[in-house]
Order: sequence, then C-alpha cells, then structure tokens
Amino acid sequence: MTAAGAGSQERNGRRARFPRELKERAVRLVREHRDDYPSEWAAISSIAGKLGASPETVRHWVRRAQVDAGLRPGTATEERERMRQLEQEQENRELRRANEILKAASVFFARELDPQLPGLPGLPGRAAREKR
Repeated sequence: MTAAGAGSQERNGRRARFPRELKERAVRLVREHRDDYPSEWAAISSIAGKLGASPETVRHWVRRAQVDAGLRPGTATEERERMRQLEQEQENRELRRANEILKAASVFFARELDPQLPGLPGLPGRAAREKR
C-alpha cells in the first residue's frame, strides 16, 4: 500500500488522499532540509518523490503552513473553515425560508381548490372570501 492510501481521513465529506500526519511531516522535512538543496523547489521535489506525492501538492502544503504560521499573507486554514461554515449556515437559513414560502403557497393553493379546508390564521379560506 502506498503512503497515499494509508490512514486516509474524511474532510468535508470527501476522503482526504493524504493523512494529516504525512502533510505535516512533508512540511517539516522541507523546512529542515531546505538548505541541503539549491532551491526550495528542489527540496520540495525531492521530498515529494520520497513521500509519494507530487511536488506541486507538497508545495501547496508548504505554502498553506506558511500562511497558517503568519509567515506569508493569506487567509489561515481556521479562518477559511469558519467562513465556509458561516456560508453553509447562511445557505441553510435561506433554504429553510424558501421551504416555508413553498409550504405556505401550497396550503394557499390547496385551499383555493378545496373550499372545505380551514384557512390559515390571518388568511381567510376560499368560502369566507366568496361570502363577501
């Protein structure tokens, strides 16, 4: 089994290809061995090959760790997760509201088709409107 398949974890409903521990190890190795290579990219490429990941993937992990540590500008992982959560909560509120509107509309039209159905509070039934 490759390092990629060992101990995979769930993230946002998707299976993470690489375990968090492997990502942390790759970032640590790049940081520790950067000076052993002529460039950061050379260090990343070498370490990525040894861990079974693409160099671009490891580069992304390194950049994300730098942002999280405050060494590079950008939105930290925790902040991104919180923003994603807030967006999801807002979407859920909007969907609940849309469902309420659709339920009220279906009751309204059901009353229009069957005058025997009772009216909603504040909305007279069809029979009551026809008496006027």
